Amino acid sequence: MTTSTSSATPGWWARWRADHASQLHDARRDAYRFSRNWLSVFGLLIVIVMLFVALTGPAWVPYPGDATGDVHMDQRLQEPSRTHLFGTDDAGRDIFTRTIVATRTSFEVGVIILVVAILLGVTLGAIAGYYGGTTNQVIMRVTDVMLTFPGIFLPMALAAALGRGMVPAMFALSLTWWPGYCRLVEAQFLKMREDDFVAGARAIGASKTRVIFRHILPNTLTGIIVKASMDFGFAVLALASLGFIGIGIQPPEPDWGSMIALGRRFMPGAWWISTFPGMFMFIMVLGFNLLGDGLRDLLDPNATVK
Repeated sequence: MTTSTSSATPGWWARWRADHASQLHDARRDAYRFSRNWLSVFGLLIVIVMLFVALTGPAWVPYPGDATGDVHMDQRLQEPSRTHLFGTDDAGRDIFTRTIVATRTSFEVGVIILVVAILLGVTLGAIAGYYGGTTNQVIMRVTDVMLTFPGIFLPMALAAALGRGMVPAMFALSLTWWPGYCRLVEAQFLKMREDDFVAGARAIGASKTRVIFRHILPNTLTGIIVKASMDFGFAVLALASLGFIGIGIQPPEPDWGSMIALGRRFMPGAWWISTFPGMFMFIMVLGFNLLGDGLRDLLDPNATVK
């Protein structure tokens, strides 16, 4: 009599969990730490809701034509009602529709500004920090010059010189947003370029490009992610500032800054024209700031579980 034994082969999910047990444990621990900070969770919920509005809003707004140039002079300056939840502006356009559509515009422009700024700033910071010497001096002195310009002044000058509209505004803000990332990455590279893991990579013949992008740069991602999460809200504010003074996104395309500027002419009577776009902008910036604080606490290696 022969007895046969068969061992069941574990499925792909079981094998994957076994191979990544440590990463799963770290992920659960990080999720627990993040959930303990209710302000950060609240910020994350705000960002998720605003992102949902940005992605789907143009499909369900009640008057989509009001975001593309329709005019209804017979309905101008109507107070908030069931027909127009946020009221209407001086051209009879629905404020609710224009505010929702402007949410998508703000997200799109904010993402583009940060992507361009991060690509430029991280690349220059990595080169300056790794090579040092004259290369570092040239790049960092240019960075210092860019950082000396006060706040929104340089974007205003560039946007005014390049012309009005979304593309010039994005280009101007991108060119003035990269120095912070350059300084951040340069400081990290200066600290890590002499570490043992970098020396080991050089010893086995790794090229300079591989050392920069495969060994050092991944260890700087924590700071970049935290800074980007905090900067997104300020990028939205900067875009709205350009729109407020008339050199950003131009009508009839909706923009929170230009809508607030328009409502200023009719205050305090038609208070709703400025109030609702301002509330949406405040909520978005608050959400990203709270989320950024939570990510900073989560990704800080010196943080302790609460």
